[in-house]
Amino acid sequence: MLVVLTQLLIRGTVSNDRNILLVNDVLETLQQLAKHHRQQLKFPVIGITGSNGKTTNKELIHAVLSKKYNTYATKGNLNNHIGVPLTLLALTNEHEMAIVEMGANHQGEIAMLSDLSDPDYGMITNIGKAHLEGFGGIEGVKKGKSELYKHIKQKKGKIFINGNDSVLTELSNDLDKIYYGENSNFDVHGKLFLNSEFVEFKWNIKSESLDNQPLVKTHMFGQYNFINLLCAACIGNYFGVKETDINDALASYMPEMNRSQVKKTESNTLILDAYNANPSSMSLAIDNFNKQVFENKIVILGDMLELGEYSEQEHEKIIKQIENCTFKKVVFVGLQFFRLKDKFNHYYFYENIEDFKKDNTTIRISSSTILIKGSRGIQLEKIVNIL
Repeated sequence: MLVVLTQLLIRGTVSNDRNILLVNDVLETLQQLAKHHRQQLKFPVIGITGSNGKTTNKELIHAVLSKKYNTYATKGNLNNHIGVPLTLLALTNEHEMAIVEMGANHQGEIAMLSDLSDPDYGMITNIGKAHLEGFGGIEGVKKGKSELYKHIKQKKGKIFINGNDSVLTELSNDLDKIYYGENSNFDVHGKLFLNSEFVEFKWNIKSESLDNQPLVKTHMFGQYNFINLLCAACIGNYFGVKETDINDALASYMPEMNRSQVKKTESNTLILDAYNANPSSMSLAIDNFNKQVFENKIVILGDMLELGEYSEQEHEKIIKQIENCTFKKVVFVGLQFFRLKDKFNHYYFYENIEDFKKDNTTIRISSSTILIKGSRGIQLEKIVNIL
């Protein structure tokens, strides 16, 4: 095992063990080691970024590619300036494919992570209102996320792209593209079927009919996950995974880590999507839930963090969206929502999760289907055991 120590942390005698290196900056050394290690690997690396759905896409793609290849993917959400180097250093010559998730909250970060991981293929899930504070608004998000496209262009690699997304299409000029989406002219196209609360869909290759294709029944909640599933089918198809294996991987995939999970309790059915939230993902989740045919629909929403000067207006937009929905009960948790309680006093507002838990007996939620959505910092998963 190689141990890297920073000069600033050394006190007393330094070991003469050749597996211990003394350096001026541990983080910089970690990143450079990872970059060097990556350059020794000969198998394809797929880089993933985007405002919403990075981890879900990564897990779905990993499930599909693992049907044919020894595939390594970012563990959990180790997708930052420390996590990406650790991911790269975990790769060995025994692997045949790698999927590297890259997250960012300011411009220049994706460029740096792309330089380290040097992906041959790239995929941006979408461009939305995430980390607006660090990126400096939606235009800053576009610029930051598209840094992956710039790297792929310089490397003369390929991107997988949702052809129905006008923003991504605009940002991907002059790139070699593999398209997926609802248009039959795309490399892989598909159609969503609204037969249940879970996503069911069909897919096929370019210009081929969907009529005789099998219906893929998944455990994924939310119509917005259709495009994520279709992306995984597209990438699997491109790399030669059998259609039956692709379908099996997507049908058997089980969401976890508080992402689009459906949980049954003694009293309620919970749709737990509380790992992260931003205005784009929150709006989609609310719209999808509103369309579902459930009795006694309730929403419990937590603050969306890292919005900076945009925070008040974006939280108010969410509440106004709720005004047009048909929910039996609406609960908001977090200081940002709480500041708007006087404007919308017909809803329940709590400053934090502990205040909500104390008042749960008053709210009396039972025999309901509940959407739980919020940023990780609000810790909405703590209420699962009381619902």
